[in-house]
Amino acid sequence: MLLLNYLAHRRNCKDKQASRDIAIATLPAAYHAPLTPSEADILNTPISITASSVRSGALKPIDILHAYGKRAIWAHQKTNSLTEILIPTAEENISSDVINLQGPLAGIPVSMKDTVNVTGYDSCMGYSRYVNRPAKSDAVIVGLLRRAGAVPFVKTNVPITLLAFESTNDVFGRTKNPHSPRYSPGGSTGGESALLALGGSRIGVGTDVAGSVRIPAAWSGIYALRCSTGRFPKAGCFSSMLGQEGVAAVYSPMAKTMPDLEVFMKAVVDMKPWEVDYTVHPIPWRESQLPEKPRWGVLRSDGVVPPTPAVERALDTAISALRVHGDEVIELSGHPSCYDALRLASRLLNSDAGETFSSHFTSAFESTDSGVAVLTRLFSLPRFVKSLYAFYLRLRGDHITAGLIDDLRTRSVADQWRLVYEREAIRSQWFEYLAEQKVDFIITPPHALPGLPAEGGTETIAACGYTFLWNLLDYTAGVLPVGRVDAALDDVKDLKKRKFGNRIVKKAWALYDARDMEGLPIAVQIVGKRLEEEKVLGGMNRLVEALGDEGFKAMAVEVD
Repeated sequence: MLLLNYLAHRRNCKDKQASRDIAIATLPAAYHAPLTPSEADILNTPISITASSVRSGALKPIDILHAYGKRAIWAHQKTNSLTEILIPTAEENISSDVINLQGPLAGIPVSMKDTVNVTGYDSCMGYSRYVNRPAKSDAVIVGLLRRAGAVPFVKTNVPITLLAFESTNDVFGRTKNPHSPRYSPGGSTGGESALLALGGSRIGVGTDVAGSVRIPAAWSGIYALRCSTGRFPKAGCFSSMLGQEGVAAVYSPMAKTMPDLEVFMKAVVDMKPWEVDYTVHPIPWRESQLPEKPRWGVLRSDGVVPPTPAVERALDTAISALRVHGDEVIELSGHPSCYDALRLASRLLNSDAGETFSSHFTSAFESTDSGVAVLTRLFSLPRFVKSLYAFYLRLRGDHITAGLIDDLRTRSVADQWRLVYEREAIRSQWFEYLAEQKVDFIITPPHALPGLPAEGGTETIAACGYTFLWNLLDYTAGVLPVGRVDAALDDVKDLKKRKFGNRIVKKAWALYDARDMEGLPIAVQIVGKRLEEEKVLGGMNRLVEALGDEGFKAMAVEVD
């Protein structure tokens, strides 16, 4: 049986890769011709202007699709970012009345994470079990986007299990960082971030349960907003952990530029998604009115892994720009424990000890993500062995890693209820703390590292506190790039002589190499309270304005 399962797994992977290659190769000739100057102009134009040109009849949607299709294929060749090629269906939709060409996103191609169901296409998420099992109906977001005028045209790669900061699986292979092929674009929405960074799309749909749109945005140099639950449609999509609600996953927008991100989010909300998706709150778009001098609170560390020099410089650059802009910036202290929140979020997310995401594997030989493999091995150890290991770590002074090791076990229903009670207590603590601080925004790193080398997840699976905290609290959080790694400015001297307080920071910092990482984007994270999407977008715009010409320069699309 093991051999048969393995052979079925290899056959499914081979067939899926071949079908993807054929889907690209058999596209009309227009998608394989060199990019023209007019098509480059389309790709470099903000979506608000492009949509306006479609509504007025100045641009034809098929010409826009040709431009985006060409660039997406080019980006895929560079990064291996695509999973499903929806372009034939997109062409049919454009020529029919399926697409509302007077909508706010008229004619704009949109890319989507592989988990978004589209009728007639797989949502296998890198699991060979789900190859050649196409969706029988569209996710709500697909129909809503079409009614807004958008044209879904590709789906993008993910890590198997959806629980990693890399995007690799046996079915589709590894997606590479668009700035350096030795590094990950992030995960789990890494195929999306790579495609957006290279201009193969300008707006995309991702998910986030522990940082899955924000870390890819940070590492690929794009813009993303982690919405609070109930603000962005999610019904009808697939997942590796259906039913997991301890830390709820959310669907959220991603974009190549800040203006596109805001236009995209507003367009979705203006379509009244609550009328078609029971998970969405009936909250219309609220224009953000920021104070004349917003008050920002700086959270420099997650209490587990302090930021590496490049990331710290990104934070300091943003703080300096805001202060010069006239904003008030304070250092947060005395806040509730970020480490306690990380432990609780990890227990809630993994309360089944990996049983659900592991149930989708076809074969024991099917590759899992390198970081998740570490978790799986720890889950499989007898509890007394883990307790002994945690005891050993505490003897060596590493209470942080020991606590996380202790937590890796299956929970009963009663245990889960107690964890949810603890979650609500932590939410109350942060609510009261921030009310006392009277801050409009928190500004913090999205991750301690500016990037992750291939297979680096083995060493960093627990280094997710900067993003996971806000999922636990269900706060709105956005990420935007502010610069790039500079080998001269961001180098670390005598790294081997540094003393680290726990194994997690030691392993994460061992991957940091400013010289090898030179040119990778560096980013910051801006956090608001629950359901403050419009306000957080306003804060992100505020920082972009404050950075001015010193801010991040996205890669422009150039003629072949």
